[in-house]
Amino acid sequence: MTAIRRQFTVEDYHRMRDAGIFGEDDRIELLDGEIIQMSPIGPLHAAIVRRINTLLGQLSLGQHIVSVQDPVELSDASEPQPDVAILKYRTDFYGSSHPQSHEIMLLIEVSDSSLEYDKENKLPRYAASFIPEVWIVDVEHQQVEQYSDPANGSYRTKRTWLHGDTVTSIHLPVITAHVNDILG
Repeated sequence: MTAIRRQFTVEDYHRMRDAGIFGEDDRIELLDGEIIQMSPIGPLHAAIVRRINTLLGQLSLGQHIVSVQDPVELSDASEPQPDVAILKYRTDFYGSSHPQSHEIMLLIEVSDSSLEYDKENKLPRYAASFIPEVWIVDVEHQQVEQYSDPANGSYRTKRTWLHGDTVTSIHLPVITAHVNDILG
């Protein structure tokens, strides 16, 4: 007997959430129609996300919205939950819908146990959705990888920043951070 896999839409996913199938604390996301169980967040991962949130909150100066571990809607079949998203400012703070691809300025993934998943699964979907810039904070290798120029499902430009370096957003130059301040 062959296993049957069912692909879900974002609408299906929301109906399941609303019906109480998923608990509030479930660490899941929808990627290409599949519900993916995400790794638990460890203390170091959480600390780095808090550092980034603090840095970006100070730098965005109210011109953008800093969203932490919240869903973003990339397509009818993908709604991942990046660690940090810098969004275009909306007066309703996205209370009427999750942010769409065209409203996302920068995504940041903190990758400790999820590095392979983030690079092989999420990064191509971000590029295919034309997210202009993605940072992957690679905890194991103590570096920040900056991806930009999405085309044909991949990013054409990749820069790697190490301790002692300063990373500046290509699309939001007001966002500048020292790698040491991100990684601790």
